[in-house]
Amino acid sequence: MHPVDLTIFILYIVGLLAFGYFFFTRNKSGDDYYVGGRNMKSYHVGLSVVATDVGGGFSIGLGGLGFVMGLSGSWMLFTGLIGAWLAAVFLIPKVKQNRAFDNAYTFPQVFEHYYSPNVAFVAAIISAIGYAGFTSSQMLAGAKLASGTFADLDQTMALYIMGTVAVAYTVLGGLKAVIYTDTIQWALLMIGLIFVGIPFAYIEIGGLEAIRATVDPEMLSLTNVSWQQLVYWAVTIIPIWFVGMTLYQRIYACHDEKTAKRAWYLAGVFEWPIMAFLGVLLGLFAKVGADQGMFEYLGAADISDTDPETGLPMLLRTVLPVGFLGVMMAAYFSAILSTADSCLMASSGNVVTDIIGRFTPFDPNSSKFVKLSQVVTLIIGALALLLAGTMTNVLDLMLDSYAFMVSGLFVPVIGALYWSKSTPTGAMTAMLVGGFTTIGLRYSGVELPYDLDPNVFGISASAISFIAVSLMTNENKND
Repeated sequence: MHPVDLTIFILYIVGLLAFGYFFFTRNKSGDDYYVGGRNMKSYHVGLSVVATDVGGGFSIGLGGLGFVMGLSGSWMLFTGLIGAWLAAVFLIPKVKQNRAFDNAYTFPQVFEHYYSPNVAFVAAIISAIGYAGFTSSQMLAGAKLASGTFADLDQTMALYIMGTVAVAYTVLGGLKAVIYTDTIQWALLMIGLIFVGIPFAYIEIGGLEAIRATVDPEMLSLTNVSWQQLVYWAVTIIPIWFVGMTLYQRIYACHDEKTAKRAWYLAGVFEWPIMAFLGVLLGLFAKVGADQGMFEYLGAADISDTDPETGLPMLLRTVLPVGFLGVMMAAYFSAILSTADSCLMASSGNVVTDIIGRFTPFDPNSSKFVKLSQVVTLIIGALALLLAGTMTNVLDLMLDSYAFMVSGLFVPVIGALYWSKSTPTGAMTAMLVGGFTTIGLRYSGVELPYDLDPNVFGISASAISFIAVSLMTNENKND
């Protein structure tokens, strides 16, 4: 990497940490640290939502899908559009019109209101673990990006450098810093992709003629995807919009219902088609470059041995001129950080508010609460970094973390908001049955009907047990 590019990237990192420190000196309460003072604007929140949901993990993951599937990989984020708009219609009004959540910080507090503290406690554990795993996936994405771009930087060292920066920034800044910088980071990523990454890569690989001559025609269609894959994405990604702690924090951060709904509609459009096609296009270009032997000097002479998720970093490193590579590195690291910091804040919020707070109540307006939050954020960040060191695939780690949360939490939250016969016992059963079914099937090696993903069966088992147990315990209660 040229010294000019390295300088641009280092200046970006320094500026980011300085911004985090700026908010570190101004975070005085739990409202400041976890929900941004509850007065954020819709465009800030909307861009922060999409930056958090798509982020670097999906950016690198989309590049990998484009490398393997071509344009059809864009359907993954179509489920993000559906999830965002469904949440705007069916979730946000229920939360913002209920005064019980005016001072809420976390998603499990919804369960505490509708069910019981015990149900909220289990939900907090599931959410905290899931988001810690998701944080790990973003750190791994940053490591793959850095190691694929810097000549003499191996992935392990890159992981610890990127992870340390992400954790330090999040510990310092809190949610307000996260949301404000997400706006800037997402704008930087869009500008970088549209005006730098896509044009330079398109020209260097030889344009449309070279693309058509190099890849299979199905890579250029929107039908190169199985129905099982579409179902997998749908049942994994759509429900997260109803159980995602990062999203509830942003709902609470909005001043009113109208602001929150506007933010969610904006986020959906940015997910698909904008980011979906930008991401898979660069992955497709990387596939073309690899087939042309463009990356042989990097030791990737055999295309079959190339990790699809490293194709994008190798492409950027190869085609971008001096100065532009530094801009694109900053852009992608912005996307990675925008998800990592939000997920780390979510996991920390669950632990501090819903787990520690259950046994040792703290005044959320005290400086002690903020300091505890920062310490917990640091500890979870360190654990997430260690987990990332044991994983290899960004997209798999992200979707596994999603599946772990949605299989247990999605059905109970829908029941809480829309079914009057739901009970705490039904919710607890659904969380445990759904979560353990998905995890058990995923790692058992059992061949599933129609080659469907375990999450389909986890959510189904959660729904069946929730309805059955709620009806039984509801009748007992009435008796």
